[in-house]
Amino acid sequence: MGLFSTSTKEEPSAPTAPVDQVNDRPVKGDAEVGELQEENKYAYDDSRKLGVTGAVFLILNKMIGTGIFSTPSSIFAATGSVGVSLMLWVIGGFLTFCGLSVWLEFGLAIPRSGGEKNYLEYIYRRPRYLATCVLAAQMILLGFSSGNSLAFGRYILYATGNELKDSYKARGIGVTCVTFAVVLHSVTPKWGIRLFNVLGIFKVAVLIFIVFSGFAALAGHRLVPDPHNFDNAFRIESGKGYGGGGAYAYSNALLNIVYSYKGWENANYVLGEIKNPRRTLMIAAPLAVGGVTILYVLANVAYFATIPKSDLATSEVIVAGLFFRNVFGSSAGARTLPAFVALSNLGNVLAVSFAHARLNQELGKEGLLPLSRLWGSNKPFNSPAAALFLHWLVTVLVLLAPPPGPAYNFIVNLYTYPGAWINSFVAAGLIYLRYQKHEPWNPGWRTWLPIPVIFLLCNIFLAIVPFIPPADGDFWADGYPYYVFPVVGVGVLILGGIYWALWTKIWPAIKGHKIVAERIIDEEEVEVIRYRKVKTRVE
Repeated sequence: MGLFSTSTKEEPSAPTAPVDQVNDRPVKGDAEVGELQEENKYAYDDSRKLGVTGAVFLILNKMIGTGIFSTPSSIFAATGSVGVSLMLWVIGGFLTFCGLSVWLEFGLAIPRSGGEKNYLEYIYRRPRYLATCVLAAQMILLGFSSGNSLAFGRYILYATGNELKDSYKARGIGVTCVTFAVVLHSVTPKWGIRLFNVLGIFKVAVLIFIVFSGFAALAGHRLVPDPHNFDNAFRIESGKGYGGGGAYAYSNALLNIVYSYKGWENANYVLGEIKNPRRTLMIAAPLAVGGVTILYVLANVAYFATIPKSDLATSEVIVAGLFFRNVFGSSAGARTLPAFVALSNLGNVLAVSFAHARLNQELGKEGLLPLSRLWGSNKPFNSPAAALFLHWLVTVLVLLAPPPGPAYNFIVNLYTYPGAWINSFVAAGLIYLRYQKHEPWNPGWRTWLPIPVIFLLCNIFLAIVPFIPPADGDFWADGYPYYVFPVVGVGVLILGGIYWALWTKIWPAIKGHKIVAERIIDEEEVEVIRYRKVKTRVE
C-alpha cells in the first residue's frame, strides 16, 4: 500500500479514462479511515480564472525572458554560421510544437493543474508516487526564478548607468523583483494576472519593433556598414571568437535554444484555474507558441542584418543592445533597451512564480512534501501563498548563496538539463499509450505518432550528448569539467528517488503512522482535500 491515497469524482466532461483512474487511486468512499487533521476547499471565482488571452500571455511571459535578447550570441559562437544558426532556431520551434502536441493530448485528457505531474502519475503507476517524487525534486530544487530575477537586477543597473556585472547589488534587486511577484500573486492574485498580461503585450511589442527595425536595416537604414552576414550564409567560419565545435557545440547550442523556447507548457500547470480548460488550451497554446517562433526567427534575422559576426559572437547578453546601437545610435539604445529587457524579465518572473507555485501546491495536496498541509493550503487570501513562498525561498537561496562566476551560472542554467529526461519519460509514455490495450485512451486530441517519437529522440539526444567530451578537448571551458553538468542534473532526479524511499517507506515505518490525502470533488464541483492521520498498515 502506498503512503498516501486520494479519491476523486469523475468530471462531467472527463475522457474515457476517469479521473480516479488517472492516478490509480480508490474512488470516493474507499479511502482509509483515520483521524481528520485538516480539510481544505479550492473554489475560485470565474472572474479570476484565465481565459484565452490570459493563457496566451501566461505562456508568452515564460517563453520570452532574456533568451532572445542574449542567446543568439552563444548560438552563433557555437556554430560559426549564420545559416546554421537560423536553421537551429527553426528546428527549435519545430521541436517546441512537437512537445506542445504531446502536452496538448495529455492536458485535454487530464484537465487539472499540475502538468507533467499528472501525466507521469497516469503512465508510471508502479511504484506509486515514484515518478511524482522524481519530478518534485526537479521542480522544487531547480524550478526557481533566479536567472530572470538576476537579469532584472543587472539590466536595471545597466539602464541607470551602472556596470552589467554579477554583483550582489544586482542580486539584491533580483530579490526585490521575485518578492514583488510573489507578494502580488499571494495578496491580490487578480492584479498579478493583469500585470503579466500587460507585460506580455509589452514584450511582444518590443520584439515586433526589433523585427521591423531589422527589415529597415536590410533596406539600408542602419548607422553602420552592411555586415554582409547573409553572403554565403551557410559557410562555417572558425576563429575570432566563433566557430563550429562539432556535435558537442551543436548540442549545447540546441539546448540553449530549447531553453529560450521553454515555457510552452506553462498553461498545463494551472488548468484548474483556467475557464473551459480544454477549449482554452487548444486555442491559446498553439497561438502563443506559433507567435513566439515567428518572432524569434525574425528577430535573429534582424540581429544578423545589423551586427558584424565578430561583434555578435562576443556580445553575450547585450545582443539586442548592439542591435539598437547600430540602428538608432548609442544614445537611443544605451538606456532604453535595458529597461525594456528588465520589464521582460519581470514578466517572466511573474509567469513562472504563478505557474510553479500551483505545481508546488499540487504536491502539497498529494501529501508528498514535509508540511504538506501548509504548502497545499489556499489560506489566507484564497491563493497558494505558502506554495508561492516556497518558490520564493528557493529562488532567493540560489540568488544569494553561490559565489559569482561559473558556479552561479552553473546552478542557474541547471534546470534545463533534467527537463530533457522528464520530457523523454512523458513522450515515451504517450507512445506506450498508443499500444496498450487494457485501458481506452480517448483524449480529444490525437498526436500523430511520429511527433512524440521525434520529441523523444530529441530529448534523448539532449540528455546523452553532454556526457560526450568536447571536440576541442577543452574539458574545463566553463570553469568545471564538462561532465559535471549532466552528472549533477541526473543526480537531482536520483535524489527524488531517494526521497521517495525515505518519505513513503522508511519514515512511516519509524513514525508508525502516515498522513493520507483524500482528493474529493463535492456536489458543487469544488475540489476538497482532506488530510487524515492513520496508522501504518503492516503488509
